[in-house]
Amino acid sequence: MQETVLPGATAPFSTLLYVLIPGLPFLGFLLNGLLNKRLSGTVAGALGTLTVLGSFLLSVFLFVNFKYQYTVNLFDWISVGSLQIPFSYQIDQLSLLMLLLITGVGTLIHIYSIGYMHHDENVGKFFSFLNLFVFSMLILVLGANFVILFIGWEGVGLCSYLLIGFWNKNTSYNNAAKKAFIINRVGDLGFLLGIFLMYLTFNSVQYAEVFQKASLGQFGPYTVSVVTVITLLLFVGAMGKSAQLPLYTWLPDAMAGPTPVSALIHAATMVTAGIYLVLRSNVLFTLAPQTLEVVGIIGLATALFAATIGLAQNDIKKVLAYSTVSQLGYMFLALGVMGYTSSFFHVLTHAFFKALLFLGAGSVIHAMSNEQDMRRMGGLRKALPITFLTMLIGCLAISGIPPFAGFFSKDEILSHVYEHSKVMWAIGVFTSFLTAFYMFRLLFLTFFGEFRGTEEQHHHLHESPASMTLPLIVLAVLSAVGGFMGAPMFVGKHYLADYLAPIFTYSKQLLPAAFTTEPEHSTELMLMGISVLVAVVGIVLAYVQYVARAQRPAEDDAPRSAPENLVYHKYYVDELYDNLIVKPVMALSTGLYKFVENGIIDPIANGVGRVTLAGGQLLRNVQTGSVETYLILMVIGIVLILGLNFGRL
Repeated sequence: MQETVLPGATAPFSTLLYVLIPGLPFLGFLLNGLLNKRLSGTVAGALGTLTVLGSFLLSVFLFVNFKYQYTVNLFDWISVGSLQIPFSYQIDQLSLLMLLLITGVGTLIHIYSIGYMHHDENVGKFFSFLNLFVFSMLILVLGANFVILFIGWEGVGLCSYLLIGFWNKNTSYNNAAKKAFIINRVGDLGFLLGIFLMYLTFNSVQYAEVFQKASLGQFGPYTVSVVTVITLLLFVGAMGKSAQLPLYTWLPDAMAGPTPVSALIHAATMVTAGIYLVLRSNVLFTLAPQTLEVVGIIGLATALFAATIGLAQNDIKKVLAYSTVSQLGYMFLALGVMGYTSSFFHVLTHAFFKALLFLGAGSVIHAMSNEQDMRRMGGLRKALPITFLTMLIGCLAISGIPPFAGFFSKDEILSHVYEHSKVMWAIGVFTSFLTAFYMFRLLFLTFFGEFRGTEEQHHHLHESPASMTLPLIVLAVLSAVGGFMGAPMFVGKHYLADYLAPIFTYSKQLLPAAFTTEPEHSTELMLMGISVLVAVVGIVLAYVQYVARAQRPAEDDAPRSAPENLVYHKYYVDELYDNLIVKPVMALSTGLYKFVENGIIDPIANGVGRVTLAGGQLLRNVQTGSVETYLILMVIGIVLILGLNFGRL
């Protein structure tokens, strides 16, 4: 198998094939967008789903027939002086797995959406936006340079904004959409500056050229320290998109959007774009150990911080949102200790079980007539047996219970962290304990005990239709067996690591020790045992508290101890940002409006207008409509002109 990307390698299939992979969802976006009012909800859903399914089938074809890495040049795009940026795709192991993830999970969530959004009055618009998101995400992972990646990056950000505020008659939903859009712009500025500095350093933004020059130490007029700056700027972008400290606050609020959006965009795909960016740029990050240390610390801090907040949330989707932030922290922690494959392994398994959990939560909300507060649920497992069983599998997977998918990927991450730092490993294990506790808190409060909703809700309890339960079952199967792609102790081979190895060729050449160091077998078994033990303890404690003792979370206005209050109010981070940033900016804007716009700009603009108006009024007096007057004025004018000319002579 070829080990490096060769820009000149010929694409083995027709260019049309590569165009159709993102092109089909874009076609769905156009048709559903243009014919929104003329299509029924079922037709719009079928159109949106089939186009994504078509992309999935083409991606499978590429995956099965993949033999070597290559780029596909579609056309010359930007050509200004020495700046040459073709519009090209890169087909390699990383992009192929991302294609399968986006289109595969995307297809299941589209099918689910047909049932979930059935009663909405804007189904066509919803699927139009959803297809546009899939198109943008595919562009992001297919691009062969950082500029195309950035286009897809902005595209998914736009779709996230549109879909969070999809029910735009609700002001709080619109505010959540604006919050996500603005916070992500902060990260995007860092990403953009990183691309500019990269071009100044390597005179290119093409992956193949940048990575090759970086591996050879060709930094133009700079030293290797410039790579640290570039990677830090890229990581700022990743922090925004993947909701890491301190740019994470938009993701929990993004739950305002429809639940399929939460599953597809804010759990399975878009939020992993930051992980993808670091993985794609692994050569640069390998050359910048200081940046990797920052990435690891931020990831670990985010994982722990979000997990503690998840303990006190009562909105079922908010629990999953903070869980997502925490799991993304795990992925960055793995990147920080150069566990590149482990991080991507967790991206894949997390996509399975987190999409499952979000869709399961959507099924619960659907049955509970839009109720999302777990304090108003309870005892739902008999009325929603498929939803309960599939969510149980999702909870076991994310808690790290073998042999479910999350166990293998999380255990592999913790093993890498143990080799790097015992303290960081201990914090990671404690976070794993918190994860197991709050996830089973969610499960027990929702499906066990007595029903705590209204009589009307109890009367209408029912399992979701097949269009919603079928994706749940498929994702549950993937969550149960997906971990075996990286389980050498059971199948004798780490298929994922072997498959992705060519992506890390340059990094391996630069720092071979980082790719060969593995813990001893006895140490690995000990770490595995501890990891499983703490997860089981977390589950048992949740069972004792919420099933055996039947405790219920306190109401919003109930008295709490100071630590409980701090966690319940999410450490007052939103309030802190509001006081430190939002209110000062608003005050500055109001001041500029009153004193600059109203006091200076408006008087000048209005003065010019008044002078012009007065001049027009004055000149209007000569427009009398009388021929005699015009003749007299004309004669006077001629006399004046002659007089002036006579005077010069």
